[in-house]
Amino acid sequence: MTAAIAKWGNSLAVRIPQAIAEQVQIQAGSEISIEIIDGKIVLTPHRRKKYTLDELLDGMTSEHIHAEISTGVSVGNEAW
Repeated sequence: MTAAIAKWGNSLAVRIPQAIAEQVQIQAGSEISIEIIDGKIVLTPHRRKKYTLDELLDGMTSEHIHAEISTGVSVGNEAW
């Protein structure tokens, strides 16, 4: 598949066809890295690291645990 390069302000832009965007799971606002590898422009989508609960809790210490706070009485369908 080919695409045209267009002028965008002082930069150049490439429009990514929807079919390709869907294959690599990107959308408007997605972050990508741009590299030159062997004379080729390589675009790679950034993927957020998915943490396990254990990884998230690894940094918890007794200094990081805060007391509970009251948020008042329930006003809707909250079930505490």
